[in-house]
This record gives sequence, C-alpha cells and structure tokens, in this order.
Amino acid sequence: MNDLKDTIELMTSADYKERFKAEYWQTKIRFVKLHNMVIKYEGGTLNFEPTCNIKILKSQLEYMRNYLFILELRAEIERVNLWE
Repeated sequence: MNDLKDTIELMTSADYKERFKAEYWQTKIRFVKLHNMVIKYEGGTLNFEPTCNIKILKSQLEYMRNYLFILELRAEIERVNLWE
C-alpha cells in the first residue's frame, strides 16, 4: 500500500484484523513520508522550510518507528498477516 486511500476498505471492515492492518499501513505510510522529508531536509534538498523544528519531527519519527515495531510484534503474536 502506498497511499492512505488504499486503506479505506480495511479501515471500514467489521473484522478487527482488517482494521488492525489498516492502522498498521496508515502509520507505515505516514512514517515513510515523514522519513523521506527528514532525509531531504538533512540532505539540503527539501524544497520548503518546515514550520516545525526538525528535532520535533525526528522525535515524532522515532515514536512512529517504535509504534510500528509494537504493531508488528502484536501482529506476530495475534497471527495477523500484515502483508496479505
């Protein structure tokens, strides 16, 4: 999944495992976008100046990384295949 709109069907499912997948993929999509922005900022190629301090954005990125880890661990324990 590459876009948040790709998660709509999962998010509206009656099955909690499908909603769980949507939560994971929505977080993953946002993480990748923020990660790419921070990389461009650090590399001096970002085409705008963020209004938020880069340290805050990096902190958000770290929390998102940890949250993704927890979701992946929970998926393993609960036998939720995030990639099907």
